Formats: sequence, structure tokens, C-alpha cells
Amino acid sequence: MSKGILKYLCIALENNRKEMKSILEGRPALKAEIEKIAEVAGYLWQNGWAERNGGNITVNITEYADDELRQLPAISDVKQIGITLPALKGCYFYCKGTGKRMRDLARWPMQNGSVIRILDDCASYVIIADEAVMPTSELPSHLIVHAKQIEKGTGYKATVHTHPIELVAMSHNREFLGKDVLTRILWSMIPETKAFCPLGLGIVPYTLPGSNELAEATLKELEDYDVVMWEKHGVFAKGTDVMDAFDQIDVLSKSAKIYIDARCMGFEPEGMSDEQMAEMTRAFNLPR
Repeated sequence: MSKGILKYLCIALENNRKEMKSILEGRPALKAEIEKIAEVAGYLWQNGWAERNGGNITVNITEYADDELRQLPAISDVKQIGITLPALKGCYFYCKGTGKRMRDLARWPMQNGSVIRILDDCASYVIIADEAVMPTSELPSHLIVHAKQIEKGTGYKATVHTHPIELVAMSHNREFLGKDVLTRILWSMIPETKAFCPLGLGIVPYTLPGSNELAEATLKELEDYDVVMWEKHGVFAKGTDVMDAFDQIDVLSKSAKIYIDARCMGFEPEGMSDEQMAEMTRAFNLPR
């Protein structure tokens, strides 16, 4: 092999290595945030809440976008959101990929999700890293929620959709679907539930998954709740970060398990009384 050919191959390999460099390299804060997302994805899978490619995670990572990241070229065509969201101008998001499995995202987050940049028209985006993995088809619903959080200045930066078994099972009982009926039951099972999910659980009657109607109904419920039950489907939660969103779902799921276990043992669980919950609300300065 001639020296000229060898030099060419070395340059090609070096260029390829540079092209394969992850957006996480040299950005420890962003890397830690993506690792947190991967950790939560693993929990969703381990709990049995994320069958096949079920569930989605979208996180606003704009605060980690340095000047170099903002100059990265697009690695996809321009994609339309389907709605104009002025609050998202210049924002960056990590999004689970369409058709991707949570169990794979837990191990390889940058191969099963992507980082997107919202363009100046606020109606479209491009993928900038690490690979051209198309975001979930439910991305518009997630972005609508994120836009509302920015407009209201809530500080919420993560949205999680997943399928907790016991909570979905309880949504099949119409008696539980009245306003705050399920919230009252779940709060009463164990004190920590109200302490760590103080707004309770909103309810959206069954609506076609991925539809605009579902997105609009969810956004309405999120005005009053941090976690929303989609009847016979799953839950959608917002949080200050992905772990906060997961924690709220986790405590609600624990209460649902306690309730169902008691019923399986042959009795209706007594639950905490109104007086006991009122006492805890005062003691810990909780809402409601």
C-alpha cells in the first residue's frame, strides 16, 4: 500500500471518527441529564409499564445548549410539528424515537432517541444529534405541553407517558372515573402518595391515542394536575425533570397496588380518613 493511499485512509478514518462524536462528549451536565432519562426508561421497563415500544419521554434540554451545540448542522430534513408554538422558539429537546423500546433506550439513549432544535418559525424542527432517529409520533402532544409550561413559567421540563398496570386496570372501573374519585382512593392508601403527588390524578375519558382531541384534553387536565390518566391506556405526567415525573407515577402506582392487593385478599381497604388526610395536608403545607 502506497503512502498516499495510507494517508488518505487515515484522514478518512479521522473524519469518520469526528462525525461519530457524540453530542454528550465534553458536556457533563447534558450527559448527566441524558443518563437520568436512560435510568427512568429502565425503571419503566422493569416495572412492566413499557411493553414493546410503548411510552414516550420528552425533555427540554435548552439550558444545556452551548454556542457550539447551537451551531451544529441539521442531520435531517425540516420536519413539521403540525402546530405553531411561539414559546418554543430556539428550544432544544431530547425525544424518544418512534418505534424505539424503553429497554433499549435505557442502554443506548442516543441510538434510541434524538436531540431536536425548534426552528425560528416555531412550527418545525430539525434533528441535530446523535443520529437521525425520528422522534415519537406523539411529539406534537408533548411539545404543546412544554410550550404551556414555558408560557406559565412553571419550571417543568419533562414529560413522560407510560402504561402502569394497576392504574390502567383501575381505569376500567367506571365508578373510579368521576372527578377526584380515584385521587381520593389513591391518596388514602398510604401517606406518601399525597405528600409526593399533592395534586392527585386527572382523568381523560378514552380518546383515540395520538389524536389532537387527546392532546387538548390532556392539556386541559394538566392545568390542575401533574399526572393525567388516559382511560384504558396509560398516564401522562409532567415534572421539573424526568425523575420527578417518574416519581409521581411511581407513588400513584404503589397506592393502586395496595388497593388491588387488599381487594384480592377479600376486603375493601379502609384507607386514611378525611380527618387523617386533612391533618397531613396541614402538617406538610400541601395543596387542597
